[in-house]
Amino acid sequence: MGFELFIALRYLLAPRKQAFISVISLISTLGVAVGVAAVIVALALMTGLQGELRDRIVGSMGHVYVWKTGGMDDYRAEVKTLLGVSGVQGAAPAIDGRALIYSGETQAVIALKGIDPDLEPMVTEIGMATQQGAVHDILPRAEDDFPGILIGRELATTLGVKVGDVVHLITTQGTLSPAGPALRRRPTRIAGIFSLGLQEFDTGYGFVSLDYAKQLTGSDEVRIQLRVDDVNAAPQIARDIEGRFGPEYVAQDWGDLNQSLFSALWIEKMAVSIAIGLIVLVAALQIITSLVLLVMEKSRDIGILKTMGTSPQRISAIFMLQGVIIGVIGTTIGAIGGVALCWFMDHYKLVRIPMDVYQIAYVPFVVRPIDFTIVIVGTMAVCFLATIYPSRQAARLDPVQALRFE
Repeated sequence: MGFELFIALRYLLAPRKQAFISVISLISTLGVAVGVAAVIVALALMTGLQGELRDRIVGSMGHVYVWKTGGMDDYRAEVKTLLGVSGVQGAAPAIDGRALIYSGETQAVIALKGIDPDLEPMVTEIGMATQQGAVHDILPRAEDDFPGILIGRELATTLGVKVGDVVHLITTQGTLSPAGPALRRRPTRIAGIFSLGLQEFDTGYGFVSLDYAKQLTGSDEVRIQLRVDDVNAAPQIARDIEGRFGPEYVAQDWGDLNQSLFSALWIEKMAVSIAIGLIVLVAALQIITSLVLLVMEKSRDIGILKTMGTSPQRISAIFMLQGVIIGVIGTTIGAIGGVALCWFMDHYKLVRIPMDVYQIAYVPFVVRPIDFTIVIVGTMAVCFLATIYPSRQAARLDPVQALRFE
């Protein structure tokens, strides 16, 4: 054990006449611990929220969307071509629209999505998410059978329907009557009920066949949705498609479509972390106070050490080590406590949030190694900077003035 560390530990651990300084040191250590734990929990909460939303979104929709100027005459040929792009796992066509769905006195506006039931499960998790019925049941089972629709569990509860019931769809694509354009009611069979885990989908989406979607929307504008190996590589794959197939192809990744949501979550994560991180700064101020008072209390000891030949640099190192020890102990306790608290709250799903706001029922806590490292290194840096002023004051102390009245 070095000389500086030995003296620093004696000053920290040995009983003092002025217990007030010991209390301040203890408060400083607890402040660092609480600050570290709070920042780790806050970052884990926001990271878990972002990750859960991302997983739900990329499971409910394609990772990359491709449009072609002038439309796609043969979507199967386009699907085959796009499957040849490196990193693409699956491809499926889709047609989008809006409709009013009602059953009895209850009605709701939904987003229609026309799909190919053979290809859609290659891109989204609708196949696994279908709890009643099956994706292929959206196709008419006989010539006189109604077309089918898959709806979310929450929407089915709102409408009070089950698989096999008949609802009616109304779109802007109507028929021409002597009195002018008239909206047309289209009877549709409930072919299945799904739960994708996103409030937006479970309450406001309906999946129908491509042919039926063309009838409902009056549009043949098909887009191809792609599933890729790595969702983080989706932007690059979108750019590669545009560069490879020419200007008539337009590609957009899932991040662009949800940019506002994830930008807001990132800003919220930074704001929460900075606000809670102020606890560490308060603890750093307590370290400064503790060391300044300790220098005043130990001025006689400092004077004796200097008369014995101890250099100012070694005197400064003693008090720096005291602040660093406080920081290390507080950071260690806070890191262990923060990680343990995150595990506990994640394991027991303690943080529940409104689904209509955040799309998920509870927040998972995810401690990323990079976030953990930044918190630890940042806290230690702040604690070290807090020792500079008191240690320099101790090094500048004049031994003659310190021992004059002893």
